[in-house]
Amino acid sequence: MTRAILTLNSGSSSLKLGLFTEALETMALAHVDRIGRREAAMKIRDANGADLPMPPHAPNDFNTNAAALRTALEVFRQDFPGLEVVAVGHRVVHGGKSHGAPVRLTEEIMKDLARLAAFAPLHQPHNLAGVRAAVDTFPGVPNIACFDTAFHHGHPFVADTFALPRRYYEKGLRRYGFHGLSYHYINGELERTEPALHAGRVVVAHLGSGASMCAIKGGQSMDSTMGFSAIDGLPMGTRTGQIDPGVLLYLMDEEGLDSHAISDLLYKESGLLGMSGISNDMRTLEGSDEPAAEEAISYFAYRIRREIGALSAAMGGLDGLVFCGGIGENSANIRARVCEELGWLGIEIDAGANLGHQRDISKGKVRVLVIPTNEEIVIARAAAAVLETLPA
Repeated sequence: MTRAILTLNSGSSSLKLGLFTEALETMALAHVDRIGRREAAMKIRDANGADLPMPPHAPNDFNTNAAALRTALEVFRQDFPGLEVVAVGHRVVHGGKSHGAPVRLTEEIMKDLARLAAFAPLHQPHNLAGVRAAVDTFPGVPNIACFDTAFHHGHPFVADTFALPRRYYEKGLRRYGFHGLSYHYINGELERTEPALHAGRVVVAHLGSGASMCAIKGGQSMDSTMGFSAIDGLPMGTRTGQIDPGVLLYLMDEEGLDSHAISDLLYKESGLLGMSGISNDMRTLEGSDEPAAEEAISYFAYRIRREIGALSAAMGGLDGLVFCGGIGENSANIRARVCEELGWLGIEIDAGANLGHQRDISKGKVRVLVIPTNEEIVIARAAAAVLETLPA
């Protein structure tokens, strides 16, 4: 019998799974991309990063997150006979004001988290659907939630509020920040490998289909580009990022858009996809000769530079910049374009090290690092810690 902790990161069109021993050693990692689309596919790798063979599958194996979960588990069970899942850890995007630490999920907590779906409509329903699928698949096994907002609990008031009447702040309309599991991992890696930098002022740029940045001072989150929702801040694959609220009033009054149409516009039709008219995938845009692709890339890099300056000001300076996430880890072009106009801030990178995707690409006074993030191990560690507190 192989006892294991399973981690689930259920997104709007993707599913990441991790399989870990109780000693938190990686057994296998799986990633399903483009769920619900014809080109949906799954990759599974073992602890050494080698691809595991995928058995033949039907197109509807990846129609939904639940179907993708079943397909992945079939592969896991083939490769690890006698697999016994003892806990399932979940990434849950929004924990609201109340949830600042991992927690075992109960029906009451699930209802509380469902009420937060309006705060994160692109993610929260999918996260909770992943929980339901796990409950059905593993009856009686503890399900543990890890919250993307938790890392940002404790922000100073000025980084946490909007200039609205105070009653709205008390009702929960505040700047929560997201991508906390990724920032938690990077912060831990800096503490482990770069203690002097960890004690200083660092901006972490989590750049992917969803993108944000976080100001971390002395290991504590001080501010984030994302606010009340996962729309704010940087432009993303299909999300606008920062937008003047007056634009939304105009769209309602002059274009006749209702809240559902505006939601679709902000979350699904904008960002890199909307600006380029080509794709939400940075790899596709970087390979395109279309002027609109270049304009979308330029805007993306510009907004990152602008936010680095703002977050550095919020901390009173900058000692380090860390790139992570799918784009941050893999696009030397984006890293170069972000850094090339930040010499005034002390940022200068080594072109060869950057092209070689080395960990340390800096040659200026500000350290510039590329650190692959690992949300799955953060979830697994949290699940293991909560599991230890439960009665045998």
